[in-house]
Amino acid sequence: MESNNSAAYGASLAGAGFDPIKFIKQPQTIIRFLSWVFAIVVFASITAEGYVNSEVDVQVKCVFNRNEGACHYGVGIGVISFLACFAFLLADAVLPLMSNAQERKYMVMADLGFSAAWTFLWFVCFCLLADQWSKTQETSGIPTDAVHAIIAFSFFSIASWGALTYFALIRFRQGVADVTQNYADPPADPTSPYPTTYTPPTYPSFQNTGSDIFQQPPITPNPDPSGQSNYQPPVY
Repeated sequence: MESNNSAAYGASLAGAGFDPIKFIKQPQTIIRFLSWVFAIVVFASITAEGYVNSEVDVQVKCVFNRNEGACHYGVGIGVISFLACFAFLLADAVLPLMSNAQERKYMVMADLGFSAAWTFLWFVCFCLLADQWSKTQETSGIPTDAVHAIIAFSFFSIASWGALTYFALIRFRQGVADVTQNYADPPADPTSPYPTTYTPPTYPSFQNTGSDIFQQPPITPNPDPSGQSNYQPPVY
């Protein structure tokens, strides 16, 4: 990526090379790595310590108010978040080397849409786990430290994915502005028989400044068909 995320998807940066030091120092890279760690903590803690046995039931139950859906939701969101962070880290590394502006645009849009969606889903996950834990009656034998860590890192994931959404939105807007500013009309083709621009002809407005040229003649009686005034009908 260029400095300050300029030319996000408007210009070709093929052949610019990959700078690992610069890539690691990018805010997006740091936040994606943190999101990756948060996701591991959430789904690994639920998988390892999110289920306990009760005294009367041999089958393990979810520690969050025995709600299996809460545990499944946390694991699912965490696993997909883990995989997505890894995929978008690779995308950030490949993006500066892509020469196709349309593909660059689609990648930025995918980052923006996914980050916004996962910010909302992590918020739902945090609210669900916190609510179910507050309704849990029997806490004996439940590793409360793990439960608190799951809820806390779900909250941290909201902040990290929200930050990723913000950076993706900035990169998308900069790309749109860069494309708009760099657009110019194509040069005129001198061999073309048609003009590049069309100017409609103008016509003078009609104004009646004088008398009408055409005047209707006065009404006259029909002339005598015989051409003579003393015409007499023939005698048979």
